Amino acid sequence: MLSNFFNDRKVAIATMHKKEVVIASLLKQQLLLDSYVVKINTDVFGTFSGEIKRILTPVDALKEKCFLAIKNSNCDLVVASEGSFGPHPELFFLTANEELVMLFDEKNQDYFIGKHLTTQTNFGAMEVKSVDELLRFAYHHGFPSHGLILKDKNENFSVCYKGIRDKNNLIQCFEKLLRANEKVVVETDMRAMMNPTRLKSIAKATQNLIEKIKHTCPQCNYPGFDVAEVKKGLPCEECGMPTKSILLLVYQCKKCTHSTIKMYPKDKQVEIAMYCDWCNP
Repeated sequence: MLSNFFNDRKVAIATMHKKEVVIASLLKQQLLLDSYVVKINTDVFGTFSGEIKRILTPVDALKEKCFLAIKNSNCDLVVASEGSFGPHPELFFLTANEELVMLFDEKNQDYFIGKHLTTQTNFGAMEVKSVDELLRFAYHHGFPSHGLILKDKNENFSVCYKGIRDKNNLIQCFEKLLRANEKVVVETDMRAMMNPTRLKSIAKATQNLIEKIKHTCPQCNYPGFDVAEVKKGLPCEECGMPTKSILLLVYQCKKCTHSTIKMYPKDKQVEIAMYCDWCNP
């Protein structure tokens, strides 16, 4: 089915930040899909540095990127990615990076999404008053292989230097800003072409996307046979009461609605008592 689904088709990678560096080779190697880049101004959907607020949800932003790529070219198969940074959804004291990669198929009016969540990120920002503070932050966050941003303020800033990867340039920009301000804001540049760590996360999200696409429906062979419902309630090993751990997954086809149930997806039939709200309230 996959060969028919992608037969004689090429995929457009919608980006302005060189994400094709990691996406294109994976699509070629594993889906035999040739790709080309459609450069679109993704900054209109928000910037990490704050000039334009990010108001769309990640999925909605992905759809808009794909629609814009379709509008600006003759493609009907598009890949786009969207990253977000903030507290980990479960480990709140850690910073996390979540990457989403979408394959949008206008021909079949369908889309597939791959995800990767990780705490392996250099995301950070700090107010600094000296070159020593600046360089400590820089080297701690992977400079010069990872780019930096300097701003005169954190909010409502008027000056912003992006993509700094040279030490002399970093110091010069810092000293220029410091002459007019008591302190300077330094941030990690989270754009893909400035951040090798983030590129690795995008590659893993792309791999997840490919695995989902290759998982075809056992009934009709349509790609993307994926989890449609998660049911919790794995019984406690001590008292037998349902816990918040996953009991089963429901997989469903997006085309023919065929579904299957996978019991005990974590390869265990009971949960230890420490995760039971009855034994360990």
